Amino acid sequence: MTVKRQPSRPTGNLSGTVTGETTQAMENLRAVLSEAGLDFSDVVQTWIFLTELTDFDTANAVYAEYFNEPYPARAMVQVAGLPKGARVEIEMVAKVR
Repeated sequence: MTVKRQPSRPTGNLSGTVTGETTQAMENLRAVLSEAGLDFSDVVQTWIFLTELTDFDTANAVYAEYFNEPYPARAMVQVAGLPKGARVEIEMVAKVR
């Protein structure tokens, strides 16, 4: 199962900070995983897209709060832009049990 989520709240608004956007994206992904009967331990790969690589440490700190060893494979890359002016977008692949 592959899911991609932007950091928008249910209202469609962004939080305005990298920490807030990363947290919201992870919570949005948690909801999708949960709906499928999965959790973050089922994630095998992630891609994190940032509009500024200077936000790496901030996004990485939030991301790390959601995973335990063994960590999924991950790529974090800079992109020219994201929809709705988001600073962060996260895509995950999870194994279905």
